[in-house]
Formats: sequence, C-alpha cells, structure tokens
Amino acid sequence: MSAGPAVPVTHITSRDNPLVKELRRLSHESTAYRKNGRVWLEGDHLCRAALARGLTPVLAVFSASYWPLAHVECAQAAIKNIVIDDALLPEISALESPAPMGFVIDLPVSPLINSSAASVILDRVQDAGNVGSILRSAAAFGFGQIIALKGTAALWSPKVLRAGMGAHFALQLVESVEPSALADLQIPIVVTSSHHGGLLHQQKIPMPCAWAMGHEGQGVSDDLMARASLKVRIDQPGGEESLNVAAAAAICLYASSLAHKPG
Repeated sequence: MSAGPAVPVTHITSRDNPLVKELRRLSHESTAYRKNGRVWLEGDHLCRAALARGLTPVLAVFSASYWPLAHVECAQAAIKNIVIDDALLPEISALESPAPMGFVIDLPVSPLINSSAASVILDRVQDAGNVGSILRSAAAFGFGQIIALKGTAALWSPKVLRAGMGAHFALQLVESVEPSALADLQIPIVVTSSHHGGLLHQQKIPMPCAWAMGHEGQGVSDDLMARASLKVRIDQPGGEESLNVAAAAAICLYASSLAHKPG
C-alpha cells in the first residue's frame, strides 16, 4: 500500500539531481552528516527503529519498483516522499545490495553530558563495527548515554548506524568530547584493562557508573585511567590476552545489569 495524497511525492530520474548527490555523500562519507546536518537511514529496519522512537523523517526515499509496495507506516511518515528510478539506487547506496527505501532525518542536536546518567565512554574506539556493537549493548543493558571522546569513530556515520541496528534512537549521544569534560561526571568511571585491577566477577560494580572502553590497540588513555574510580579485568581462562573491545563492553555492561537487577 502506498501513501495517501496528503504526503507530497516527487519523482527523480536524473543522477545529476542535487538530492541524489547529497544522499550519495551521506551514505559514502563518514562525517558528511556533520556538514549537512542530516542523516541517511538506509533500509526498513533502521527506518522502523526511528519511527518507533517518535522521529519524523524530513524525507522518505523509495525506489520506483518498491513504491507501490511501501507500507503505509513508512510511506506516510515523512514530510515529503521521494521516488527515484531503480537505476539510481547504486548512486545513493554504499551497500553491495542497495535497500529499496530509506529516510533522511535531521541530525539530532548533540546534548550536554548528563552528569548522573549511566554511561559508556568511548575513548578513541575507531572501528565502526565495534562502536555500533557497543551502542547496541549499551541500549540493551540500560546504559542510556554514550560519551564519545575525540578520536572516536563518527557516531552517526553510515557504518556505525548499520552496526548499531537502531540503538542510536534509544540513546543520548554526545560526540567529540574533550577528556577534561569528564570532570563534570558525578558518577564513578570504571575502566577495563588487560593488566590492571581486580577480576570483574569479583568486584562490586557501582551503579550508575560510566564504563570506559578504549582504543582497539592502545586501550584506555593514561588520562582516563587516572580518572577511574575502579579498574577491572575480565577473567579469560582460555589463555587469550585480550578481548575485542565490543565483546568486552558487552560482558561488562551485562555484568553491571545483573549486579543491579531487582530481586
């Protein structure tokens, strides 16, 4: 079912159309959203996740072949609908198999740090897949704020969005934060380390707290380590020296959620 007449529809057939060029930048360049003030959400899953959190897209984009099949929920969600020729999909997608629909949303205003919210601090975590995975774990285990220090992968980049699978819309995301701003936190900072601190399962983890996850190769910075109230290690009886940062985050956040689960 397609949208009713209340939503304006524009058909685009040329790859030289300015909107096609803008969507290409948003889908291919990791920080284009900062300059454009807009974010491209490609695919049904991300679009539905945004709608579930009450977001109103600026634009909804559909391929010509998909437009007659578009669900009413998506086809009536945006201020304006755009229908593009199927041949243009590779122009606006960075995916090997482009999705037949997507939304353009206004870039959410980066909020001030909530000094008392259960948080995850990303200290120069650079792999987009790791960042997106950590966002998913944060949303799943009740950590509502992400504080991304400078040097961390762009939170609203296409790759992080895809890896986050909709977690973005359940979180308060604060980007490009200087380490000095962490002094305003009124909750303890907990860091993970391969070589320092007690074993996670033997520690009493404070809640709320701010878990700090560090650079894939270098770990947490010395500055952030010095700010920590607690340092923990994850027991690895298999003998490996370290875990992927996204896996470590999932373990730590889950442990925190269990430790403070009612009953």
